[in-house]
Amino acid sequence: MEKFIETAVLTWRKGAVVAAGCCIIAAGCAKHSSSGASTRSYRMGFAASAPQPTINSILQSLSLWPQHSDATIISTEVPWDSLLNGENAVTYVENNYTLLVGIYRQQHLKLWVYIDPENGLDRASDSYPLVALGKSIAQSDMQQVYRQFVVAMDSVLKPDHLGLALETNLIRFIAPDSIYQGVKNAVNAAAADIRAFDIHVPLGVSVQAEVAWGKLGSTAFVGVSQDFTDFPFIQELGISSYPYLGGFSSPADLPLNYYSQLVVSRSAPVFVSEGGWSSAYGGLAMQAAYIDRQGQMLTQAHGIAYFQLAYADLELSTWPAVDSAGLVNFAYIGVVDSNFNPKPAQAAWDSLRKVPLQAGH
Repeated sequence: MEKFIETAVLTWRKGAVVAAGCCIIAAGCAKHSSSGASTRSYRMGFAASAPQPTINSILQSLSLWPQHSDATIISTEVPWDSLLNGENAVTYVENNYTLLVGIYRQQHLKLWVYIDPENGLDRASDSYPLVALGKSIAQSDMQQVYRQFVVAMDSVLKPDHLGLALETNLIRFIAPDSIYQGVKNAVNAAAADIRAFDIHVPLGVSVQAEVAWGKLGSTAFVGVSQDFTDFPFIQELGISSYPYLGGFSSPADLPLNYYSQLVVSRSAPVFVSEGGWSSAYGGLAMQAAYIDRQGQMLTQAHGIAYFQLAYADLELSTWPAVDSAGLVNFAYIGVVDSNFNPKPAQAAWDSLRKVPLQAGH
């Protein structure tokens, strides 16, 4: 979807949508949060996404979701096709992200940037463009392309938080070892590249919660100690979680320490880097109950952020076949439907966000 966003933002800035200050207008109508907390340690937000991969759909989404956010995340694969066709990494970032990030800054949204060196829709595989070219992250020259893109994203966009890989434990579990070792080598080298010029941005990776808890392909709690060993630069840990895919029948079944247990005895803060509960699994009320449970788990873990990548449900029929096949399990995690009509989940989300943010967060 990222390739559509910059064009949409240009249209937006030229007056198609009036967006200035739109994230401020949601200040009223506060509710009591079911998390039970008087303040929250975690910021909340979405990624730039839309029901359809079209400019108009993205524009409409961009005019809405910042009203419900105080942070945002850019979570993206490396644009392998563009970079391997000769486009300079810095030029690509400037052309595809700078206007969007400028709007985020105008709206005072803290920015997380998480870069995926693998395949976000199929963790058993390299990214689809690499597969099509007969390439792999296992190859040193592809690792160098990834590293150059990471450096460009940090140096141009200056995010508040930077992640260098996504769902590392799931990659280790399901992908060929050559791919995992390639990710490991590339990511650690990229961390050193960043620290050579940026000593301030917190670095991290994300892990998959259901894998860590033994809900996908195992029978017992596994934890994420191996991830901290393999990526020793980790200062904060992103958590990807889709419990309905891990056999949980209800949000109430999630243990309160679902996040905190992953970093017990460690100083690294945690945040939800992506996740949700599809309203196709148990209905609208259960999806709203999951957001309430998120607030409880994040409060218990002293989490620093809570992101859903999708604000709205997806219209899968409008997506390319390779994408729609991978997105089918995630098509109904939005807090609004594909026509931007609010679901009960949006009221639950807004209830959490009305809780005052703790100073310094």
